[in-house]
Amino acid sequence: MQEKETNLSGEKKPYKRKRGDRKEGRWIRSLSPVNQLMAFIMPQRNDALNMFRDSIDISAAEKLLRELKEQGYKNIGMLHVFLAAYVRTVASTPAINRFISGQRVYARHGIEVVMTVKKEMSIQSPDTVIKVDYTPWDTLTEVYEKFNETLEKSKGAESNTEFDKLTKVLRVIPRPILRGFIRLLGWLDYHGWLPQSLLKLSPFHGSFIITSMGSLAIPPIYHHIYNFGNLPIFLSFGAKRKETYVDEDGNIKIRPMIDFTFVTDERICDGFTYASALRTMRRYFKNPSVLLTPPETVAEDIE
Repeated sequence: MQEKETNLSGEKKPYKRKRGDRKEGRWIRSLSPVNQLMAFIMPQRNDALNMFRDSIDISAAEKLLRELKEQGYKNIGMLHVFLAAYVRTVASTPAINRFISGQRVYARHGIEVVMTVKKEMSIQSPDTVIKVDYTPWDTLTEVYEKFNETLEKSKGAESNTEFDKLTKVLRVIPRPILRGFIRLLGWLDYHGWLPQSLLKLSPFHGSFIITSMGSLAIPPIYHHIYNFGNLPIFLSFGAKRKETYVDEDGNIKIRPMIDFTFVTDERICDGFTYASALRTMRRYFKNPSVLLTPPETVAEDIE
């Protein structure tokens, strides 16, 4: 079955939830038997980790960011380019926005980005988690605005996100009771019975999680993805570095580069799809200005 496409002027039928669907996604029923069995052969997310490392030329992205800063987007940076490139890649390759829950493969409703941030840039400052909702139609500037709006609400040592409030409650529960409570949450999650309010708060449920090692001036790490929840992708990128290369005319030149790593759940889609998505993201870094306008079409995942 082929992916469907919708355009800016096209009308999309309202989604009707079917038996077996979940609050955060619809069950993909047309997968091959082999793909459906993968979640039983590899029941835990850590059973199915694939790790990938690469580098990307950020010359064009840096030029665009300088222009946007002159236009008033003062805090826009490489993080927002990575986010916008991922969101736009989902628009053409929705299979990377799937997830595994209850040993079934689902197509996620919307795009949820998760990131752990420090309330203040100091070792003593506590961490918190933010989640930002995107659509495949979002542009680079819209990605920037939505992310910064959510980030600003979490800043400051005295500020408390809903996730912070939840963890403060959980940490005072006696350990035996807390262990049982976490097991109960896992059981509810398996069957798709977690309340929407908890799904909204959980940093373990989302499209992908991203971390910037560049702000710490260190290379990217390979970060595991969690067995609890349904996050299928972890992206880490490092500090900018300079690389010498030889151009087509034999001249030695220098270009800015960023190293990045992906840790993925191989059960949500095949290697060809992941490779296609990576090539698409690379094209957006080569010509990031296309991220300033919405895509002409958005592909829907298979049924």
